[in-house]
Amino acid sequence: MKFLNHFIFSFFVNLVALGAAVYLIDGFEITPAPASFLKVTAIFTVINVFIKPILKVIFSPVIVITLGIGIILINMLALYSLDFFLADISIKGLKALLYSTLVIGLINIVINVSARRLYRD
Repeated sequence: MKFLNHFIFSFFVNLVALGAAVYLIDGFEITPAPASFLKVTAIFTVINVFIKPILKVIFSPVIVITLGIGIILINMLALYSLDFFLADISIKGLKALLYSTLVIGLINIVINVSARRLYRD
């Protein structure tokens, strides 16, 4: 039950983060149809929940050597793979990829920390 709650919460956080990235970043576009947006969010959530932890373990020496900057590279790889495999998302250029990664990561951090504080109190 706890895993399902985590997955659903991650889905909604990613939905907000991807929506913000589409709104804020030029060159980061998702097909405006609701079904496409939900499909992109669902696949991105699966990547974040299942694949990204494996990549963090594999690339942990790089993360340690770069003092945590390697996590941004892993997040960029996750977004790029989403762009590569889905026609519903388009990331135009490295600059858009980097900025969208930073926006999505920042929103994820803010919402997760806020939720932990609310849950704790």
